[in-house]
Amino acid sequence: MSRLNSFLQGVRVLDVSAYIPGPLAGLIFADMGAEVIKIEPPSGDGMRDLGPRDEEGTPLFHAAINAGKTIARLDLKSAEGVKTFRRLAAQADVLIEGFRPGVMDRLGVGYRVLQEDNPGLVYCALTGYGQTGPNAQEPGHDANYLAAAGVLHRNGHPPRFFDPPVTDVCSSLFAATAILGALHRRDTGDGAGAFIDLALADTPMLLQQFALAGFGATGRSPTPDSTYLNGGAAYYRVYATRDGRHIVLGAVEPKFWQAFCEAAHQPGWIARHRDSVPQTTLIAELDAYFAMFSATECMDRFSAKECCVTLVSDLGEAIESPHHSARNLLRLGPQHDLQTLFPAWIDGAAPAVRGPSKLTTAPAFAARFENRRSTV
Repeated sequence: MSRLNSFLQGVRVLDVSAYIPGPLAGLIFADMGAEVIKIEPPSGDGMRDLGPRDEEGTPLFHAAINAGKTIARLDLKSAEGVKTFRRLAAQADVLIEGFRPGVMDRLGVGYRVLQEDNPGLVYCALTGYGQTGPNAQEPGHDANYLAAAGVLHRNGHPPRFFDPPVTDVCSSLFAATAILGALHRRDTGDGAGAFIDLALADTPMLLQQFALAGFGATGRSPTPDSTYLNGGAAYYRVYATRDGRHIVLGAVEPKFWQAFCEAAHQPGWIARHRDSVPQTTLIAELDAYFAMFSATECMDRFSAKECCVTLVSDLGEAIESPHHSARNLLRLGPQHDLQTLFPAWIDGAAPAVRGPSKLTTAPAFAARFENRRSTV
């Protein structure tokens, strides 16, 4: 087991969220050794109805994102459910929820109520558009947030959103980061918790630093194929090979571009790295060049030349690649489930695989929960 799996030992997390953003943040905490209790309604998390199932009928998406957690079913619309939940929250360090603004307050378990029971509670509300503003009550998903943030406009003809869902995933990471910061301040400062208002719609703005810097200086919005990050540069682009595969050229730095040009026996291209973007003419020449070769021929020519050329692999090919095989971060779990583990080795060891989630009843678990004091 890696030391990573003990970093947050003694921290207790209540996860009252669904689908991806909140549960993925909870998974990160579980990977670092926190005790994570996922509270689901009597009917279960809606993620159980999405995606494939194994031969035993297990919903694979739900199982993957909730591995290593304890799942407790609880009806927060009942007086007994609220009472049990408050008992759990009074002994927790962190609460993650994903309801629309005001829902937790109407249920009687909002931040102010829980703070009275537990002043050190770090409460993270993950919502679509935040607690304030004109869109606070609007529903949304990853593609909606990318569209609203000006990201999709410049990516593809027509615009294409992404898999994996970049806003959902990055919001999980920002939530975990903010929670860890709040815990550090609490435990080294005045002991007070915090209320974290994290809107998924805000996340893409932080991710597009370069585009915003350019807009701030020029007032112009980037369009498809207009920047080096969205296909406008010949040195950072996807090219089709003769056999229908695709190659990524990522020779952003001049030294890598020069290495590519020399391996391609095209010395005349070297100085054109500085051509203005979009590099339409140069892109057309590289399109024609790569179309002359198969994917294997391209990799034979470029892979050892340090010019950032990579074959576009499907998922099966990626899993079997030498890199992912050597890093040992894709392993079979105890249920023969393929797990992608926290992407870091600590002191020379990869993280341990996750155990399956454990289903329990909330009242019984709350009684045990109260008897174990936090060690943080």
